[in-house]
Amino acid sequence: MLAYLPSPDRGVWHLGPIPIRAYALCIIAGIVVAIWWGEKRFVARGGPAGTVVDVAVWAVPFGLVGGRLYHVATDWRTYFGPGGDPVDALKIWEGGLGIWGAIALGAVGAWIACRRRGIPLPFFADAVAPGIVVAQAIGRLGNYFNQELYGAPTTLPWGLEIYERVDPVTGASDPLGGVAVDTANPIAIVQPTFLYELVWNLAVAAVIVWADRRFRLGHGRVFALYVAGYTLGRFFIELMRTDPATRVFGDIRINVVVSALVFLLAVLYVALVRGPREVLPPEVAHPDGVPAEDRADDAAGPDADAGGAADAADPEVREGARQAGDRTP
Repeated sequence: MLAYLPSPDRGVWHLGPIPIRAYALCIIAGIVVAIWWGEKRFVARGGPAGTVVDVAVWAVPFGLVGGRLYHVATDWRTYFGPGGDPVDALKIWEGGLGIWGAIALGAVGAWIACRRRGIPLPFFADAVAPGIVVAQAIGRLGNYFNQELYGAPTTLPWGLEIYERVDPVTGASDPLGGVAVDTANPIAIVQPTFLYELVWNLAVAAVIVWADRRFRLGHGRVFALYVAGYTLGRFFIELMRTDPATRVFGDIRINVVVSALVFLLAVLYVALVRGPREVLPPEVAHPDGVPAEDRADDAAGPDADAGGAADAADPEVREGARQAGDRTP
């Protein structure tokens, strides 16, 4: 007997009358990680502390709405076709967020917030890019608890067991909110495509952090590199999935086409955009006034400034300072 990967026996727990959904918890955990890491990177790149949280207040709601709109638009038959219920389109807690819509509308929310603070959107996007792709990885765990977004049957050792779930009260089939009553006899062993994407997203995060540190990327190139890396993996993983999806150009899943198109645009952006990493103006980087270290430099007097200027004129000193000053995590 092969030891396949078991699925959770349920994706929802109840605290009295309140349902606690694993999918929602994973989304929330991903958002928290993205904000925390994005804040560390943003400050390390010279941005004012607290900005990422402020921008998230705009970007997260916009992103959730955009993600749901994309999902509903590309899977409209589920909600508006024969046997569908349009009200289900509002039930975001049952799964169904399209990353393309989430990023697109989330970027609109981020742009509004950044514009209010005088921060270029590409500067902000480069800081939060690794956190976003890690948040996507964490969110894929929600698909694991929901027993969704998997691939074809397989005999691979890491195949995923899928169980029949039923409503414990009525006994009716309930794949999302029900409980598995017979975990010893799975109804299918499938490719865990959610796991493939999870691992791929973590690898993309590692690559873009390395590239950012190595080449001091700026002007949105870190974000574009994230988009290119993510869509490259998504293209092939999407081909493995067997869940119902809108198909175009005959029998091609729409997300395969979107992945290919967005990948090409992201690669083109990385190839064409040039320039050193942005430096925020002092009034934007320090909206509350001159930082303490700058005041200390002023108090040191003109001799210290002269010595610093002499050191700055030395190319080797400048290069050493450049490398030492890059503390972007």
